This record gives sequence, C-alpha cells and structure tokens, in this order.
Amino acid sequence: MNNLILYIQAFIYIAAGLNHFINPKTYLSIMPPYIPAHSMLVMLSGVAEVLLGIGLLFPATRSLSAWGLILLLIAVFPANVYMATASRFRKFPVWLRWARLPIQGLLIWWAYQYT
Repeated sequence: MNNLILYIQAFIYIAAGLNHFINPKTYLSIMPPYIPAHSMLVMLSGVAEVLLGIGLLFPATRSLSAWGLILLLIAVFPANVYMATASRFRKFPVWLRWARLPIQGLLIWWAYQYT
C-alpha cells in the first residue's frame, strides 16, 4: 500500500509538471505581478516537478526529491496566496481559492513522509 501511495504522489507531480508545458497559461495567470520572469519560472517549476516526481520513484534519490518538492511547494506558495486574494479570480469559488492554501501544507507533509 505504501508503494501505491508513493507512485500516486510521483504521478501527480510528473503530470502537473508536464501540464506546465501543455497549459502554461494556467500557471502564468496565477503568477503574482511582483515576481519577475513568469514564463521562465513556470517552465523551470514544470521541469522541477517532473524531475522530482521521477526522483521519488528511486530509493537512491527519494529523500532528496522529497526535500526538493517541499522547497518547491514553499516557493510556489505565493502564487496560491495571490490566487486566493486577487479579485481577478472571481470565476473560481472563494472556498476553492482558499482551500488551496491548507492543501499546500498537506502536500508538504506528504512529501515529508519520504525524506
């Protein structure tokens, strides 16, 4: 069961990372205006998610990848705060925008399980 949960987590990050290249506008739209180089950061975070997700699959790189995911989740947190607070995202329900913030904490906890 533990391996299944690990594979699910790895798949989520790999799929999310690939989605940065398939649907970059989604990620660009939630970048706070005060952060520079939106396109480059979206692409780099996509690459990081794919590589770190793959890294979870191998015992030799699992711990390092889990720490990398924790750092990545912390780094992208301002985008989630921006989405929760900016009026331009009113098309999304308020509860959904704010729910992303504690979910980020759960994702950090989940990654920490593999450090």
